[in-house]
Amino acid sequence: MIRVLDLDAALDFFCDGLGLIEVRRRESERGRFTLIFLETGASDDPAQIELTYNWDQLDPYDGGRNFGHLAFEVDDIYTVCQHLSDRGVTLARPPRDGRMAFVRSPDGISVELLQKGDALPISAPWATMKNSGTW
Repeated sequence: MIRVLDLDAALDFFCDGLGLIEVRRRESERGRFTLIFLETGASDDPAQIELTYNWDQLDPYDGGRNFGHLAFEVDDIYTVCQHLSDRGVTLARPPRDGRMAFVRSPDGISVELLQKGDALPISAPWATMKNSGTW
């Protein structure tokens, strides 16, 4: 579970950016929160991420209140990083090695991207990109 401040931005990042699918949603008027469950949609992948949106939260969460980091295995790390970069997502740790990259969600969650199988051949422009911020 991760807490999110801006539900639309979080869904844009995780669904449109990373390709996850919303599979269910629960709203609690009494508790003043919404839970959104996301998954990859792959038949062999039962894992889900729960986004918690607290309706009355006005200030961004600090690192101890929202989460540590998530990791996703991707088919082509360069394509995913380019797609996210084109959407304005900063690559905190570019995939210089063809194997691993880190980005941050709109709520500051560190998201690790791992190349499925063997690392891709090292290539430009990724090979010489510097880190940006923390990851």
